[in-house]
Amino acid sequence: MNNASPLKPHEQLAAVLADDMALVNDQIRTRMASKHAPRIPEVTAHLVEAGGKRLRPMLTLAAARLCGYDGPYHVHLAATVEFIHTATLLHDDVVDESAKRRGRPTANLLWDNKSSVLVGDYLFSRSFQLMVETGNLRVLDILANASATIAEGEVLQLTAASNLATDEAIYLQVVRGKTAALFSAATQVGGVIAQADETVTQALYDYGDALGISFQIVDDLLDYGGAAASLGKNTGDDFRERKLTLPVIKAIAKADTTERDFWKRTIEKGDQQDGDLEQAMALLEKHNAMEETRQDALEWAGKARTALEALPESDLRNLLMDLSDYVVSRVV
Repeated sequence: MNNASPLKPHEQLAAVLADDMALVNDQIRTRMASKHAPRIPEVTAHLVEAGGKRLRPMLTLAAARLCGYDGPYHVHLAATVEFIHTATLLHDDVVDESAKRRGRPTANLLWDNKSSVLVGDYLFSRSFQLMVETGNLRVLDILANASATIAEGEVLQLTAASNLATDEAIYLQVVRGKTAALFSAATQVGGVIAQADETVTQALYDYGDALGISFQIVDDLLDYGGAAASLGKNTGDDFRERKLTLPVIKAIAKADTTERDFWKRTIEKGDQQDGDLEQAMALLEKHNAMEETRQDALEWAGKARTALEALPESDLRNLLMDLSDYVVSRVV
């Protein structure tokens, strides 16, 4: 009798794309090598081999395959996307002064901030080399724009994260920058390299954008009620780091004067005391902020699924649709 649990959508995707992903991993290992600075592959390997799902490069491979691409450059682009992602994680952990990533010590903790920043810069440079090798200017344009948008989103977050004036529109702008920009670029370039028509590449972009937004909203939601072991972080990390995420923004919008003073003290001023996290979670509950945030995540997941309806039906398309449902399944 087979007691094996069914594979999750991202695991099914990994199985379908296994041969291409092996080529992507070879490309990553080759490109992160450095003859003169052995710390580069040391730091990169710590992060790249930390057991992440490799969702972004798989999205590029899946989009290219959906569009019938049979050349070699989808592998370059998938590696590019992973390098951009890894570079931003290295920089993020320095900015956030994080000590843990995917349940393991961060590179800045094991080495130092300088190494993390400089290795991140190296990976950005490598990603541009890989893009150029495709010989496709449109691809270069999309990924270069995504890189700029990611950096812009991170800088915006610096000023918006602890400012009680931050509303849902600004939050969405930050999320589009720091998360969704790379998802949408990853899916769009898969279609572009396959020379798919504009309707298809736009649908792939819309899918990646909505998937990335729902992915981040779920992450923000789980921070106020997820299992630390499965997330590789502790419940309430965002609160302790004074980050205004969507549940808190929703609660602040309905706050009375006393509650607003609480948020001002804990988030804006960073004066946090024992019991404040519990108080914050009670306020989220009082104003139905968690449930409203969950509905937003489901809505964006639905938009991702709808975007793919522009593509011909196939097992791979249906798997990507299932992926959008899976992203929000942790909060359903």
